[in-house]
Amino acid sequence: MKTALVTGANRGIGYAIAKGLRADHRVIIGARDPKAGRAAAQELDCDWVHLDLEDPDTFAPALTKADGVDVLINNAGVLIETSLMENPQGFETSLQVMLHGPYHLIGACRLHMEAMGWGRIVNVSSDWGSFASGLEGPGAYGVAKAALNALTHALPRDLPPFIKVNAMCPGWVNTRMGGSLAPRTPEEGADTALWLARLPEDGPTGRFFRDREPLAW
Repeated sequence: MKTALVTGANRGIGYAIAKGLRADHRVIIGARDPKAGRAAAQELDCDWVHLDLEDPDTFAPALTKADGVDVLINNAGVLIETSLMENPQGFETSLQVMLHGPYHLIGACRLHMEAMGWGRIVNVSSDWGSFASGLEGPGAYGVAKAALNALTHALPRDLPPFIKVNAMCPGWVNTRMGGSLAPRTPEEGADTALWLARLPEDGPTGRFFRDREPLAW
């Protein structure tokens, strides 16, 4: 049974992804709040690790506890809507959580994936980070997601072909971040991530998807 690590999975889309992977994976929830991570893991009957994307010191202990990650879902995110120029710390936090953190987790997890000859990486992004859609994300959110998209697009040239890395947009989802007016359920938002986590050997890599269909960068 392959091991899947889902960051920011104690609620929302990440929780739905973790729930959807339980049938055929050993699932590990990554949570910045130990109490919330422990509670979610009990509900889902899975494992959890303390993993705070703003604190790189939590990365190595979490991955040591995971003991080899075959499927990495970079789901954790923050939405800081204040001005790019008036909130430099918000800019730094956004890039750390949604670009630098995922990059370093990928770098750490790929060693096991290379040893196993198989790996799947799913970067939960947004069309708010799409140039084709106008890069409409507020504050630093769209910039960070655009950078995550660029990383996804570039990584295949530096990864073996059996490690598939793709980005996906869950759409506007009814979560704490998305708000109560959002039309999609977390399960609907999670569907494409679950599909990408289970791609066959001839599946795509370095691509961007929504509802299992290609999305323009």
